Amino acid sequence: MSKEIKIRDHTRFLKKVDLLLLVIFYGMVAGYFAWSDGETFNKIFKLCSRLLMTLAIYFVYKMIVNRGAIGSFGWQHSMSPVLYGVYLGLGLISFLWSTDPGYSALQWFMDIESLVFSYYFIGCFLMLNYFFPENKIKLFKVMGHAIFGLIIIFVIGYFVNPGVFMRMSHEGEEYRLGGFIMNPNELGMLAAVGISCYMFCLYEKGQRVFILIKIFIMLYAVILTGSRSTTIGCLIIAFFHINQSSNKRLKTLMYAGGAMVIPIAVNTLIVKSAGNGGVDEVMSMTGRLPFWTALITEGLPREPLLGFGFQRINYTLYFSGVHTYTASMAHNTFIQVLMNLGFIGFTIMLFQMFFTVRGFVQSSIKETKLMSIGIIIPVVINSFTEFGIFGETNYGIIFYQILIFYVSMKINPRLTPSEKKFLMKRRPEFSLA
Repeated sequence: MSKEIKIRDHTRFLKKVDLLLLVIFYGMVAGYFAWSDGETFNKIFKLCSRLLMTLAIYFVYKMIVNRGAIGSFGWQHSMSPVLYGVYLGLGLISFLWSTDPGYSALQWFMDIESLVFSYYFIGCFLMLNYFFPENKIKLFKVMGHAIFGLIIIFVIGYFVNPGVFMRMSHEGEEYRLGGFIMNPNELGMLAAVGISCYMFCLYEKGQRVFILIKIFIMLYAVILTGSRSTTIGCLIIAFFHINQSSNKRLKTLMYAGGAMVIPIAVNTLIVKSAGNGGVDEVMSMTGRLPFWTALITEGLPREPLLGFGFQRINYTLYFSGVHTYTASMAHNTFIQVLMNLGFIGFTIMLFQMFFTVRGFVQSSIKETKLMSIGIIIPVVINSFTEFGIFGETNYGIIFYQILIFYVSMKINPRLTPSEKKFLMKRRPEFSLA
């Protein structure tokens, strides 16, 4: 007689994991914000919170394994993670010639820490999808809910305490959401990523009205940040999803929403900006173009091949061109790489991005393809004017690292004898295809 196999109920376990993933991702992204005006507190908080969240995601990863999953992964589109490793390897070697090795090391180790987090974060979702196919935990839902939880704090703060949550710019002519807590452009990018994640919830039946309300709240936050690049990114995301949808009613709603947002965005972010700072300021991207020109023509010729060291753009802390402002970072992630790792690092970065995007496009899973493209749009657009995916530590980097693993990692179906024995003990009802 065959022994009857008792099927274990994982419902409560999966709900617990879903909540933990949400809290951990929320805590990880919140760790990039300056929640106090005390510099020492912010440094300690950022360091401790992100390290704790990395330890926490490893704990959840082990929880899933102990429940009856195998943390064995294979690779696809492997040139993306390999070249990212080469980029970080060059950054490590650059400590030898960096103009400030201590600062370069700090930035490098923070990138490594977020890379470890991203690996285990994506590993959790891969194991859940493969070994617990009944689970309803989705990456876009976890990220979307966590981001909305952060954005709503700023929107409420705008009404309750604008002195803290709004930042004065253009000599007092303009107030932008973010305050001292977060750079408005970075906050706008975060809201755009949240919008992109929530767009996938619209493809599912149920709670569409509630999701649309959340999307419009985050769109409102984008407008309050006054970020032109993020607004453009949001519009591209919206029309990208409109083009993908086969639901005529949903398309109509999306087109209507886009039609309402465009005039508001144009008036708020272009017309008003031109009026406050002048057309020349808008056309020069608030002075960035002359600064980039000075970096390339005055700074780069000094160290053209290998740059000034990881996340360094000059021999001293600040670079000041003849006719430009003074800054310690390039305000463009691609020029940042060119300055800190030279043409060699810049070439590695270009090929790494090419293979990553190619991985998105060639993905056989539609959800992976659409979500990767939807998230990379606002992150890359933001990278042209701010820290970006290869710049000084910011949550744009962790989004990019998550996407690298999201498109390149997969469950390895070939198990060792010990892994098969473990799976039979923990999950006798689970049979490998």
